[in-house]
Amino acid sequence: MVCLERKLEKLNYLIERLKDEVSAGALLIVEGEKDIVSLRAIGIKDNIVAVKSGGKTLQEIIDEISLSDREIILLTDFDRRGRELAIRLCRSFEGMRVKVNLRFWRELCGLLGNDIKDIEGLAVYLKNLRKKVEKDIFND
Repeated sequence: MVCLERKLEKLNYLIERLKDEVSAGALLIVEGEKDIVSLRAIGIKDNIVAVKSGGKTLQEIIDEISLSDREIILLTDFDRRGRELAIRLCRSFEGMRVKVNLRFWRELCGLLGNDIKDIEGLAVYLKNLRKKVEKDIFND
């Protein structure tokens, strides 16, 4: 139980920090539309771009984003393809001298990498973790 409570605490803290960064103007880049839906469900409403939607090529999206001087937070999935995309995006943006933040991705991957494989599952995972922790608290 303590382990689940601690994980929930860390996850809530991480999400609050992410909300703060995005509210301060950072641009959050995810893979698809379902990732955006999941992030909105946990309270991150604005400044999110999905690279695998909208009919544009990845290079077109990179070019558009690189024109802004905003910090970029990459939040791709935790699977092999998500890691490969993160590396590709990071190299492209850094080559254009755009600041890239992978800290949230690393921390979420470290905290949840064995539990979920993608960002779209984050909202449901958080909801279920909260239920488990509440149940454990009331059963003690």
